[in-house]
Amino acid sequence: MSPRSPWRSPRPRAIRRSASLLLAPLALVALTATAAPVSAAPSDQPGGTSGVLDSRALDELQQRAAEVQRGLRSQQGEVEAAREALGEAERAVADAQAVLGDAEGELAGHQQLVARYASAVYRDGGAITPLSLLLSGGDPGDVVSALGFLDVVDRHAATVIGAAETQRQAALEQQQRAAAALEQARSRADEVGARAAELEAEASAVTEELDAALGAVDRQLAQLQREQVEVNERTAASWRAYLDQLTATGVVPPPSGALRDPAAGLPERLVPVGAAGGGAQPGAAQLPGQPASLLVLPAETLAAVTAAMDALGQPYAPGTAGPESWDCGSLVQSVYGRAGIPLPEDQAELFAVTTPVAPVDVLPGDLVFLGTQEAGLGHVGIALDPRTMLAADARAGAVVVRTLPADQVLGVGRPALGQRAPVAAPGPAAGALRMECGNTVYPPSYDGARQWGGYPNGLIPPSAMCPLGAAGHSLRCDAAAAYRAMSAAYAAAFGGPLCITDSYRTYAGQVKLYGEKPALAAVPGTSNHGWGLAVDLCGGVETFGTPQYAWMVANAGRFGFLHPTWADPGNGREEPWHWEYAGT
Repeated sequence: MSPRSPWRSPRPRAIRRSASLLLAPLALVALTATAAPVSAAPSDQPGGTSGVLDSRALDELQQRAAEVQRGLRSQQGEVEAAREALGEAERAVADAQAVLGDAEGELAGHQQLVARYASAVYRDGGAITPLSLLLSGGDPGDVVSALGFLDVVDRHAATVIGAAETQRQAALEQQQRAAAALEQARSRADEVGARAAELEAEASAVTEELDAALGAVDRQLAQLQREQVEVNERTAASWRAYLDQLTATGVVPPPSGALRDPAAGLPERLVPVGAAGGGAQPGAAQLPGQPASLLVLPAETLAAVTAAMDALGQPYAPGTAGPESWDCGSLVQSVYGRAGIPLPEDQAELFAVTTPVAPVDVLPGDLVFLGTQEAGLGHVGIALDPRTMLAADARAGAVVVRTLPADQVLGVGRPALGQRAPVAAPGPAAGALRMECGNTVYPPSYDGARQWGGYPNGLIPPSAMCPLGAAGHSLRCDAAAAYRAMSAAYAAAFGGPLCITDSYRTYAGQVKLYGEKPALAAVPGTSNHGWGLAVDLCGGVETFGTPQYAWMVANAGRFGFLHPTWADPGNGREEPWHWEYAGT
């Protein structure tokens, strides 16, 4: 049996018990025969991956991955130290070899001159003369040099040869010591490398299991997303049908001020809407009719909800405020702001100033504040009826229509009633993790903790990512939208889009890269590539000082991308190609 449309609201039991007003039952719009009923129910958990994502098996796999990460991280220092020691030993061997070569060359030179001297003496019968030197030597300059040397040889031949040999022996010992140190450094590097290889093998093994779990999550998520799109479309169609019915009845939606005090009077043809606790609800009215009355909301509320419907399907991203992506507070602020009702963007500030109404009296356009006693306030959405809300939902990763969880309602507010004196919003209990737009916020760490969307680093389902327009590349959806805009601007300047070599990097991809470049790659599970927030570029951007790199420096910030300080020139790891999305 298909669930009812969110626009066919049954009369609340509390209103039926309130006989004093004798008002027609509250209903929105009775859909015509041409409007098909909703064929997929809003999800209790948008994103719907809790069955796999929160499973104990996946938690255990993540724990294993975290242990491997800690091992790799501790090993990384040893790997780098061993490689540095090996490099120093190789340089020492080269230096010692050069010293030995110089010493042997000097000794050979002395020995050659002495041999020439002895040969000359032998030829001259024991008497050396300038003529014999001239006959045995080279040019006259050699003769002059040799004559000077003969005087030295005559007095110190044995001393000179002995000193040269001593120097050669010292250089030889230095070379032997350096060679021994090199062998020791090689052995140490091999030992450390073997341990690192074992850890990398463990990481590879766990990634296979993690990838299998991720595949199940992705398939489930893709199916739920298809269902969610259908729910969004059916809901938007129902809302348009409601607006059409208002038009057909000739009702001109009044401004919010005209509906704030039903006791003082309402626009012609309209009557009050009953409140659960007795009396009439401020900020709404209805047009009596059969078989059901038609709810009439302020013009501002209708405009805000219509704008929110237009945002359905757009990505959720924390800290963003449209037009490509939203968080829950910014969506509420934007749609009501465009409708003429200014509101703060922060969830806590929204709760603080929005005039409350009883949860049982919730009407379309009301703000629903969700949370728990432990986590405090953690979500805000726009009510569509007592059981359904529209929100930029972190769990779904998008603006969606979802079930309104009655057990998590901390309060309901009606923006059309103006603002109240601020009150404190419920905060998290001591030690509790806070919620952000419906999703638990885990502190940043290198132990596999879940970040945006509840997914671990490098284990984000492909269905939760958005393409960049370059084959095989994707990022978190808000980062992807910003990248596409940046690439278009780049193309206007250089005649072609940005060249990209790397974007979102899976955990398995991080393990592989770490095995190839442990001194350069981040420890698996810690890379910003694994959060879908980093890109590596080419086409000139990969070189400092090029026009393409200069363009990125001058323009990337407009699109929320930055070049991290650690990758700048002179900071140890120079990577001109690496850029990260930080939001706009």
